[in-house]
Formats: sequence, C-alpha cells, structure tokens
Amino acid sequence: MATQSAKASEIDRKWYVVDAAGQPLGRLASKVAHVLRGKHRPEYTPHVDTGDFVIVINAAQVRLTGNKLANKLYQRHSGYPGGLTSESYGDLLQRKPSFVVERAVKGMLPKNSLGRQMFRKLKVHAEGTHPHVAQQPEPFPL
Repeated sequence: MATQSAKASEIDRKWYVVDAAGQPLGRLASKVAHVLRGKHRPEYTPHVDTGDFVIVINAAQVRLTGNKLANKLYQRHSGYPGGLTSESYGDLLQRKPSFVVERAVKGMLPKNSLGRQMFRKLKVHAEGTHPHVAQQPEPFPL
C-alpha cells in the first residue's frame, strides 16, 4: 500500500467562520493556524497547501490573559539608528484590532513561500460582520 500525497488541484477548500469574542489570543491563533495548514484533514501533506479559508470575526474582542494588555509590547524597527518603535498590545488592540490576530497566526505558520500562501487564506475583521457571505462559510467549533 502506497502513501497518498495530496495535489493542490485535488483539494476542495471550505470556508470557516471563527468568532474571536472572549477567546484567548494564543489558543485562537493556534486553532486558526491548524486549519490554514490543513492539519485537520485526513489528506494533509506537509509540502502542499491543503488548508481551508478562515474568516475571523470580532477580532477587537479577543482576550489577553494576565497583564499582557499593558506589559506586552509590539516592537518594530525602521532600519535607521534610533528607529525602534514600541507600542503596548492594549494600544495596538484599540488602534488596529485585526493586526493583533494576524500577527499571532502568522507567527504559527511556516516561514517560507508556503506559509505566505497559507496566510493569504486568512480574513480578519474587527466587527461581527464580514463581506464573505457568498462563500457560504460554516462555523468552526473551537
């Protein structure tokens, strides 16, 4: 019996909706990354993108445990001397709530072209509505 390897053309992709309201950020991100990679499918193949599309709604209501809202920092550097910019996750969650979820999920995907392809299947919305009704997404249980 030979091992079956999935081909990208044979994969039937589904759309799932995940409600982030009240969910801890890390647990939500790991479940979403699991679906984006396709590890929930029996035909999962590591070198092929077998994952499904994921729509995350209510990203503004995601939960961070402990003191992370005030103490955890998002840092970026412009490349110039003295170009380090820091912002607490509480401020970032108010300013750009979808970015917090996107960054957490992106960090759990492979760091290569396949990971970038998987990340494009993630749609994050700060509110409870989304424009992807035509795809008939199913609710994904967390």
